[in-house]
Amino acid sequence: MNLAKLLPRMFLGSSRLKKRKLFSVLCLLCVQVALSQQQISGTITDDQGIPVAGASVAEKNTTNGTVSDFDGNFEITTNSSNAVLVFSYLGFKTQEIPVGSSSTINVVMQEDLEQLSEVVVIGYGTQKRADVTSSVATVKSEDFVQGNVKDAAQLIQGKVAGLSVSAPSGDPTEGTQISLRGTSSILGGTNPLVLVDGVPGSLNTVAPEDIASIDVLKDGSATAIYGTRGTNGVIIITTKKGSNDMKSTIEYNGYMSLSTIANKLDFLDANELREKFNEGYEFNGANLEDYGANTDWVDEITRNAYSQVHNLIFRGGNATSNLTASINYRDIEGTFLKSNSEKYTARVSANHAMFDNRLKANIGVILSEQTYNALGDGSSFNPYIYRQALIRNPTEPVKDEEGNWYERDVYFYDNPVAYIQETIGENKFRNSRFDFSLSYDFGDHVTMKGLYTRKGETNIRGFYQTKNHVSTTKNGQDGYASRGTDDYVGNYGQLTLDYDNSFGKHKVTGLVGYNYEDNTNQGFWATNRRFPTDGFTYNNLGSGQGLQLGEANMGSYKDSDKLIAFFARFTYNYDNRYLLMASLRREGSSRFGEDNKWGNFPGVSLGWRIDQESFADNWDWLSNLKLRTGFGVTGINAGSNYQALSGLTYGSYFLNNGQWVRELVPSRNANPDLRWEKKEEFNVGLDFGILDGRINGSVDYYNRTTKDALFNYSVPTPPYFFGTIAANVAEINNKGFEFLLNVTPVKTENFDWTANLTYSTNTNKIVSLSNDEFQLTNDFFDEGYTGEPIQISTHRVQEGQPIGNFYGLKSVDINDDGIWIIERPDGSLVPATEATTDDRQILGNGLPKSYYSWNNTVRYKNWDLMVNLRGALDYEILNFSRMFYENPTITYNTLDSAYDLVYGKTELQDVQRFVSYYVEDGDFLKIDNITLGYTLPKDAIKFAQTFRIYASGLNLATFTSYKGIDPEVNRSGLSPGNDERDKYPSTRTFTLGINFTF
Repeated sequence: MNLAKLLPRMFLGSSRLKKRKLFSVLCLLCVQVALSQQQISGTITDDQGIPVAGASVAEKNTTNGTVSDFDGNFEITTNSSNAVLVFSYLGFKTQEIPVGSSSTINVVMQEDLEQLSEVVVIGYGTQKRADVTSSVATVKSEDFVQGNVKDAAQLIQGKVAGLSVSAPSGDPTEGTQISLRGTSSILGGTNPLVLVDGVPGSLNTVAPEDIASIDVLKDGSATAIYGTRGTNGVIIITTKKGSNDMKSTIEYNGYMSLSTIANKLDFLDANELREKFNEGYEFNGANLEDYGANTDWVDEITRNAYSQVHNLIFRGGNATSNLTASINYRDIEGTFLKSNSEKYTARVSANHAMFDNRLKANIGVILSEQTYNALGDGSSFNPYIYRQALIRNPTEPVKDEEGNWYERDVYFYDNPVAYIQETIGENKFRNSRFDFSLSYDFGDHVTMKGLYTRKGETNIRGFYQTKNHVSTTKNGQDGYASRGTDDYVGNYGQLTLDYDNSFGKHKVTGLVGYNYEDNTNQGFWATNRRFPTDGFTYNNLGSGQGLQLGEANMGSYKDSDKLIAFFARFTYNYDNRYLLMASLRREGSSRFGEDNKWGNFPGVSLGWRIDQESFADNWDWLSNLKLRTGFGVTGINAGSNYQALSGLTYGSYFLNNGQWVRELVPSRNANPDLRWEKKEEFNVGLDFGILDGRINGSVDYYNRTTKDALFNYSVPTPPYFFGTIAANVAEINNKGFEFLLNVTPVKTENFDWTANLTYSTNTNKIVSLSNDEFQLTNDFFDEGYTGEPIQISTHRVQEGQPIGNFYGLKSVDINDDGIWIIERPDGSLVPATEATTDDRQILGNGLPKSYYSWNNTVRYKNWDLMVNLRGALDYEILNFSRMFYENPTITYNTLDSAYDLVYGKTELQDVQRFVSYYVEDGDFLKIDNITLGYTLPKDAIKFAQTFRIYASGLNLATFTSYKGIDPEVNRSGLSPGNDERDKYPSTRTFTLGINFTF
């Protein structure tokens, strides 16, 4: 029936007839609409009959859609009998099925073996995993570590071979330490370049709960296109976004956590100290006598820390426009009093397509604000407070009988509770990022994209020590205040032109681009003391008398730098068997010398898909076998701004003609030859998959050499104006092996178990530290520091040796007087009192030779269990706590073990020394994370598509022979393995959370 022709005729005639006809038309319309709507139900399974939960079911070209429940069942009402349903799920091929007259549609999803068609994020674009010829790892959100993680890196802790992620500090404002394939620089850091949705950022740019996937580019051929910042690898964070024709959803993730100190040092308590008094021990200093109290000083300054995190994501849209918005709130308490972090993060990403989807626009905004207390001047945690709690006499009270803080006049000996309570401080950070991008598809395999980002970061900090603070009661400061602020603004621009075409058995892609970045930092600070009242704290610096007495200080700064780059990449695929990728980046930096502003960074990699050859047609057990190799050159933008230029600074004052004049002295020598540190890396790898993907993984070997590494060298004055100069001289080599294995041992209708294993090795070596122009006095230099009273370096960096070598006295015995017996390098033995610094030798190394992990996920019906184990092998740790406090002769409180017999002979009676007795084996295995979750059945809760509750634990147990708190200690810089006595102890965290989508 043609209603369009019928309607005009029906409205002719009497009003009563019109009403009857109108009623008839409405009835016909309702019938037609009812007939056009169709209720469809069915079940989605894989090829083994196992239900696929959470699969997307969408009516094509509409916003109508749903997802399958835990049993794979779905229901959807279509708007037309001509409707086409689209079924999709990660790891399976997308299917389109016409509805027709069917009311029941059962779908069998076909797996994408090894997810070879999965898209992997690479430099300035994406690539099918099957076509990847470099060493690239991808971790999806469903495989992330769960619970109260510090930042994005902890989400993939133990998930990527060759990537070390550790959290040695329990400070809630501290992030993780990350290192990829060893230490490649002397003055530069080990942190990889972090990109958030393609723009340089940090691991804290977005909330961990807002991340969809993390890709890690590991080898030189993959990172060469990032030039000066690709040496330490590239971590690409992709946030959760909307997609065309998606169903509008609200996703909530939230949890509550309890954190405690994972392990405590065993110091003498009050009763144990009294026992020592009764045994005839005589002390001085802190433990001079029994003061009558029973105080656990560490307990007085710590607490059970409670935290909460809430994350909301809103998504909706259609083929033309879609929007994703999220808001995240993190309220994290530290285990020390007044140690906390509160952070708000909001993100909006809007997409719009025009002109038949040829022109696409995206606008993104990220805003965050973080606030935390400051127990140190500008820092969250003051390690001095923790030290005082450890060494404090446990028989002393917190306050005296008059209610005043109990203090004693002992060298560097202060009441830690008073230190915290009489300190007022706050740091506030605000971050903003605005992104705008346009892309246009010309239709002839060519796409152009432009991107602009404006970034900003400001912080303001205040710090105050009251008139009751020990700085006044002992040192007479009469109130001390500090105020400061920093401001960062950065501009980032990018223009790329992509080409993608296939003809016959050939497929080629091309990319050319331009990149511009500038960064400006500025700030100031001021301090004052001797305030008339504590009422203003740090908000009225001018009221302090220290300004008039010359006791106030101030300072300010400003610096900027620029990076400009041109880059290109070409890929070629012949018959899905032979693969090639080549790239080149030419980059210039304002940091380097006049004669070396620009550098070239090439990369090339090859791949051979052996399983696609005709001779492999009958290898039914093989689903993937790809051999790949690559070589790339990357750089490190090491050093500081203006380091290539000569510099002057103001020094001390001198009296000239009755006036005080500040001298102007050289601070830096010019070096027009200052240039990039260049890392040349060779990588060979093999990707494999067998038994229909039930077993798959990869093996990689790499060899990387950093040339022209920067170091500061002593030079004569004259002819130089200053005593040192930064020059490109050193050479460092890293090589290692990486192994990844994914296994699905069990997969049935109600039960499946997947396991992931990683193993990696790294060997490091300083090849050279000098050349003909710049030389060290010796072939080494020393790093690290014990602190007083030992006051000696802990590490030696030497040609021909690896970074991280401990260098000190080798203790082999103890004499009857309780003095260490030292073995000299020539094998002779002397008492420690006769040993000199020339008797020092290598005592071990603070960098693990290998890392390993074993990650398991088990699903039984609606239950899921994740267990992650992780460890490190073949390295040593210098235990500062034992070195300083395992000694009965010191004037402060000691460890219980200070009174043990050394080597089974006698108690130690020597002074505190750095000897090999305190260098311990650091090997460990951790139960890093256990998460148990339950997903409610679809019919149990009506308002949500999915609803999951879970309990999680982080850092649950450690198996090690190390006697310190935690064998995961600082591994960055040139003195790795030092377990500092004052570090913020690591924590054990228990979490209860929920996730739901509606």
